[in-house]
Amino acid sequence: MRQPFGFKNDVASAPLLFPLSARVFLAAALLSGIPPLHAQEQSTSSISREVKEVFERSAKAVVKIRAVDQHGKLAGTGFFIDSAGTLYTAYSVGADAEDFTVELEGKEIPAHQVMTDRRSGIAILKVDLPTPALPIGKSSSLELTTPVLTVGFPLDLPKTPSFGMIAGFDRKFLGRYFSTTHLRVNLPTQRGEAGAPLLNFKGEVVGILVSSVDNGSACYALPIDAAEKIRSDFVRFGEVRHGWVGINVAPAATPMEGSRAQFTDIMPNTPAAESGAKPGDILLQVGITAVREPEDVLDASFFLTAGDPVPITVFRGDEKLTFTVEAGFHPATPRPRIASPLSPGQAMPLGLDRTP
Repeated sequence: MRQPFGFKNDVASAPLLFPLSARVFLAAALLSGIPPLHAQEQSTSSISREVKEVFERSAKAVVKIRAVDQHGKLAGTGFFIDSAGTLYTAYSVGADAEDFTVELEGKEIPAHQVMTDRRSGIAILKVDLPTPALPIGKSSSLELTTPVLTVGFPLDLPKTPSFGMIAGFDRKFLGRYFSTTHLRVNLPTQRGEAGAPLLNFKGEVVGILVSSVDNGSACYALPIDAAEKIRSDFVRFGEVRHGWVGINVAPAATPMEGSRAQFTDIMPNTPAAESGAKPGDILLQVGITAVREPEDVLDASFFLTAGDPVPITVFRGDEKLTFTVEAGFHPATPRPRIASPLSPGQAMPLGLDRTP
């Protein structure tokens, strides 16, 4: 008989696919003498039930977004994050368009644009009525193979769940860097699903779908922690403030204190120029973000807010030093327009009812 999903009939293979509750069930079934294949089938049914439960709890807060841009009509997905009608979506859906509406309980409700940010790839819209909302989780708690699902509107079809797992935490794709680490998810996507929520099995949002890869067989999601940083800036200042301190790093010949990120030069006329940092310092931490490799600076920089004081910890000689720098505006993000993390050819944008 064909084995479900092509996995072996043993417990060792189960962690690759099954969430904890299903794995516990599978182990208990095997110990009680239930045939292995039958135990896997029951575990698969358990997963289906969990996915169905999350879908049924979350679906009401996920909406289809329609709008018009210079090319014509477009459609995508969004989800409410508070009871006042605020919703997240992808930049490709909620940015360069007008005449926004959302489909809520079978009705077309007018919506308006609150903010957009090309660097992160997200947008925020709002409707003026009470709405259901999804709880916000923590993307920092995700691990490889964590099971996740999304709810969206593929190809203008009805609301649809999709199930997959976290396959990677990527800082670049096809040789080009993202603005911060993105979640690579083994989850099929289609046009119309840009802006859909990525959910854990508690029904909490852990990411926002922003692009598809490999002909739609997988996708990238912006971690919800990154999206919440963007929203926090807007709530505080009425604009997004991507921060920057102006220090270049490169791999150190010898790691120190667990870090290989070494300052190569301190650029003049930058926030760091008067901080006391020197070329050759080993960077250990920027703000709340620990640094181990030079590429860690990408995430550290993304979570800086221009105008905020930033503690920077380095190792110099045989001692640790901490400098406080006031972050400036990132030079790659001229105000108010912000550069896109998805360069042409890097990833296919979702959310368009037309060929990208």
